[in-house]
Amino acid sequence: MGALLSSATKKNQLWEHGEAPRPDSSKKMRLSAPLCSSNDYSRLIPGLPDEISLQILARMPRMGYLKAKMVSRSWKVAITSAELYRLRKELGVCEVWLYILMKTADDQKLVWHAFDPLSNQWQRLPLMPGISHRRGECRSGISGLGLGDLVSAGIRISDAIRGWLGQKDFLGSIPFCGCGIGAVDGCLYVLGGFSRDSTMKCVWRYNPFDNSWQQVSSMSTGRAFCKASLLNNKLYVVGGVSKGKNGLTPLQSAEVFDPATGVWAELPDMTFSKAQALPTAFLAELLKPVATGMISYRGKLYVPQSLYSWPFFVDVGGETFDPETNSWAEMPAGMGEGWPARQAGTKLSAVVDGDLYALEPSTSSGSGKIKIYDAQEDTWKVAVSQVPVGDFAESECPYLLAGFLGKLHLIIKDVDKSISVMQMDSLKPMDSPAALAGTTCQNLDISLEQETDVWKTIASKNIAAAELVSCQVLSI
Repeated sequence: MGALLSSATKKNQLWEHGEAPRPDSSKKMRLSAPLCSSNDYSRLIPGLPDEISLQILARMPRMGYLKAKMVSRSWKVAITSAELYRLRKELGVCEVWLYILMKTADDQKLVWHAFDPLSNQWQRLPLMPGISHRRGECRSGISGLGLGDLVSAGIRISDAIRGWLGQKDFLGSIPFCGCGIGAVDGCLYVLGGFSRDSTMKCVWRYNPFDNSWQQVSSMSTGRAFCKASLLNNKLYVVGGVSKGKNGLTPLQSAEVFDPATGVWAELPDMTFSKAQALPTAFLAELLKPVATGMISYRGKLYVPQSLYSWPFFVDVGGETFDPETNSWAEMPAGMGEGWPARQAGTKLSAVVDGDLYALEPSTSSGSGKIKIYDAQEDTWKVAVSQVPVGDFAESECPYLLAGFLGKLHLIIKDVDKSISVMQMDSLKPMDSPAALAGTTCQNLDISLEQETDVWKTIASKNIAAAELVSCQVLSI
């Protein structure tokens, strides 16, 4: 492919400057020269109709587009066009990449890195644009502040809760934190967060077609620490907190973004029924209900919830949203009460081949568990009892969970401070959720050595002391 691009580059340079091929040009160029018309210099590949050339470009691996854009101006236009990606979809050429958001320790910048499992290569995304904020809105192009400050992994959810209860003033010293991260229609989205003393409505989108960031329609409500998830090719956002005159207030509201129209629509509020059932007004004031996660599962949205009073929190089930009826209902009791969690705001879950998995890290033994939800019995069961996550008490998000390429993946910081992507291979006795019925991993005939072999490192990247923030999977 490199030779093809090199040849095409030289050829285009000749035609763009109106020069005929030299006598010492390659045989391939000499044979194609007589076939070129006077207008051939404007074609993507001289001698071929642009329709055929575009099909050739559509079949190229995406990682090759980085260099292919430098061949000529026409190639750059074609590669960054929506038409190319529409054609890739029609041809069934689809690549799944893992996008990981990290915060560097030295300059506190947020940086996205994309991993291509096909080529086993990493790509660093462009930095998010500089912005300024006024009354919860965003404007681009103002120097002095960077969107890289938007999410601060250094601000832990525990600090937010203490600030919420008036025990710690963190909003005055940290310019931005608490954004939501989502993905829809092949693009990444960064939503809301704090801006000095207010919560923002603004939304930024990364488009991999042209490798750039753009501000899009704002949410109807300014929110931080909100949860986002994809369902029916729409981006749903729920909960979070809002900053008002009386401090932070939990949000029960929800809204949905349609990428086809670019419009946000409000949804019915979550009920937080367990919070409403508190016996006294004192407890209702002390315990703050918040959404601690959200995931799309079996055609509905599942939102686990908790009640907080620093330093304590208690899981209180959750709610499900049905887009068909546009209504909320209480989550199945076993699902909500048993949803694995490490600490407030870090319920990590992923759906792989229709199965719902969650990570339950250990706080003492240096390992965790992967659990799978059994919908028939409404219970969580151990799928893997040895997960090499360690105990990172001082880090808000030392590991991430993602499902792509039909397998569960764990993203962790290893002992060498490198970011590792670990893939979980299925254990033979656990090929289906039915095989788990009535059992756990401990009483299956599987040794700890076999469980250790379940995990395979498929990628690693040394990013010094960077902290993990979030991850998304895009299929393009």
